Amino acid sequence: MAGLARRLPLDRAGLMASAAQLTEWRDRLQDARFSGTRAVQDSNGDRVEYKSDAEMARALAAIDAEIANLQRRRLSIVRFQTSKGL
Repeated sequence: MAGLARRLPLDRAGLMASAAQLTEWRDRLQDARFSGTRAVQDSNGDRVEYKSDAEMARALAAIDAEIANLQRRRLSIVRFQTSKGL
């Protein structure tokens, strides 16, 4: 899985891409997979060539998991309950 993580697209600052960017990358990767192509070029011009369909499927699963992680609702309320120990 470490090899797949380095293939996930980063933005220009080197940070993880947004959900919209990951969705675009996933769509391009799916198009390539369904057309039988094993190489994909991202918006930065980097070319990634996959060795097999299984590797592409694992990359798609990793991207889907990252998209789900980014879209997960964040906890917005934190409640503290304190006492003096009495």
